[in-house]
Parts: sequence; structure tokens; C-alpha cells
Amino acid sequence: MHIPVAFMALASVAGLAGVLMWRVREGRTAVTARKLLIPPMGMATGFCMFFVPAFRIPGTWALAAFLVGAIALAWPLLATSTLERRGDTIMMKRSGAFFAVVVALAAIRYFAREYFDAYLSIEQTGGLFFILAFGMILRWRMNLFLKYRQLVACQ
Repeated sequence: MHIPVAFMALASVAGLAGVLMWRVREGRTAVTARKLLIPPMGMATGFCMFFVPAFRIPGTWALAAFLVGAIALAWPLLATSTLERRGDTIMMKRSGAFFAVVVALAAIRYFAREYFDAYLSIEQTGGLFFILAFGMILRWRMNLFLKYRQLVACQ
């Protein structure tokens, strides 16, 4: 199946815009344990894609993708977002670089896809990037959850 490059670019930009709008809205409300833990749990349901043989990749590739996401790509998110107490609530405090980091990560994903599509099917590339994103988000959210628990314990 051939997907036009312009359509893929437009879909990627639309997805990025959606993520950025969601992050802005989410940043205006108090942080709770549920808000930190539910997104990775909901995202974990995406692993069901691997029930379909077309999405399967070797286990070593999956492990490598998870580790690249959890170690290399989570670092900028960790460096640009912290939690702070404001009265009785805990709020997310982001540096001005947070959105630049999200845009840079989206660009890396978009341009790396072209490379991987030369060696993998579209489904396998999607699975690989899903695992990479899951590693990144899981580490970032778990780190924020541990900081959240520290702030709650200090009440």
C-alpha cells in the first residue's frame, strides 16, 4: 500500500498539533496520581497490535526501541518538566523549552520513519515507534509520579 508523502506529513503535523493542545490544556489543571498513571496504562493497550503478525518485530529490536525511548528520548522531557506545590495543589511546571522538545521529538520520529520504511513494513515501523514512545512516556510519567508522591508526603 502506498501512502502519499503529503498525506503522511499532514497527518503528522495534525497529530503534533493535537498533542501540543492537549499538553497546554493539561498543564492548566492540578496534577493527580490518576492523571500521571492512566495515560501509560491506556497506551499499554496498544501492545495488542502485536497480536497481528504484520506488526511483529524481533524481541531484540523491541528491547532496543524501548531502551532508546526510556533512556535517550525521555531525558529531554524529564529535563523540561517538574512538579511544584501551589497551595493545596500540585501543578506541572514546564520550562519554555518543553514544547520545542516535543516538536523536536516529533521531527525525529517523522524523518527516522523514512529510513526505517526502507527496511521494515509500515506496520512494523509503527510497532517499533510505538514501543519507543511507550518507553519514553513510561519513564517520564513514572518519574513525575515519584516526584508527586514526595510532594504529597510533605504535606
